[in-house]
Amino acid sequence: MNTIGYARVSSVGQSLDVQLQKLDFCDTIFKEKKSGKIDNREQLTLCLNSLQEGDVLVITKLDRISRSTRHLWNIVNILEVKGVQLRVLDQNIDTGTPTGKLMFSMLGAIAEFENDLRRERQMDECDHVI
Repeated sequence: MNTIGYARVSSVGQSLDVQLQKLDFCDTIFKEKKSGKIDNREQLTLCLNSLQEGDVLVITKLDRISRSTRHLWNIVNILEVKGVQLRVLDQNIDTGTPTGKLMFSMLGAIAEFENDLRRERQMDECDHVI
């Protein structure tokens, strides 16, 4: 069992230092400076491909690994198929526990609900413009 960390910041000017300090217990840390809106990130792909059954993927916050609910659920599906647990340090989520699975599901559902509400508001605004 390996503990694999993933750290990301959006821009070149931002620092990974705080995340790296929190992930210093990990066996390996993948890091990159790219927008979370980009699904195809080289280091994230390498990270996910390196994971094996029994490993634990550790991130500091959910938004470090993904900015969209769809992409986040795709990653979670990959982890489940591989038999890998996800730990989110700052949000105290561990999908290896029943409580962690519940929290993750709830946060995912809330994020999806927020996206749906935002989409509805945008559609309403477009309807009023015509």
